[in-house]
Amino acid sequence: MIDFLKKLAFDAGKIIKEYFYQNVNVYHKGKIDLVTDIDVKVEEFIKLKLSDNFSDVSIVAEESFDGNLNFDKAFFVDPIDGTTNFVHGFPFVAVSIAYISDDRKIGVVFNPILNEIFYAESGKGAYLNDEMINVSNTNDIRNSLIATGFPYSSVERNIDELMDILEKVLKSSRGIRRAGSAAIDLCYVAKGVFDGYYETGLKPWDIVAGKIIVEEAGGAVLNKRGEVYNFSDDYIVATNGNITNELLRILNGI
Repeated sequence: MIDFLKKLAFDAGKIIKEYFYQNVNVYHKGKIDLVTDIDVKVEEFIKLKLSDNFSDVSIVAEESFDGNLNFDKAFFVDPIDGTTNFVHGFPFVAVSIAYISDDRKIGVVFNPILNEIFYAESGKGAYLNDEMINVSNTNDIRNSLIATGFPYSSVERNIDELMDILEKVLKSSRGIRRAGSAAIDLCYVAKGVFDGYYETGLKPWDIVAGKIIVEEAGGAVLNKRGEVYNFSDDYIVATNGNITNELLRILNGI
């Protein structure tokens, strides 16, 4: 299955790349949450291929989500993670496809602009372009590069809280980066570029594939309380495993 999903992500990425430098129709799902015709086009392409080949597996996809979540046996699809980046020509965009069942987990994230395909299967390690990857070995948050993102609802929720955490992380670490794609942020933790990552307000299709890849690369994916991340949790915290406690203390204001 993993080879099928890699090829599917690659083929979907061709569509994204074809339109990346073109003007596309942009619509608003929220004040700053965007969707384009290409999001829908890519999602329909992926769903058709999945349903034709795996008719017994449910599909949870961003643009056609009906409110029903199934974690027993399902595909999770984000056709373009980083739609705002896509609209503005910023090259951090990705196709994210994951498969979850009771005994098997697969995650594939493909950035067609940078030609980076990350993938992992439970118990088999994590890879970037067929080379095994691992999280960093940084053990002091003062030497760490941390990634984050801002929820689309940040204009309506407690922006002061988010900025307070941002300031504390910035003062405690080597720096912060905001790429605008949760899937890519997680993959960059997996390959050791980022030592940690945190964000709030994400949806399962944003992070299922990336979570699998981080864990298979030797990292930890937790909630803000330091427990194993559940997709109903507000905060996701991913680290190399060494700076977890330090980052959690900062996020919790301890």
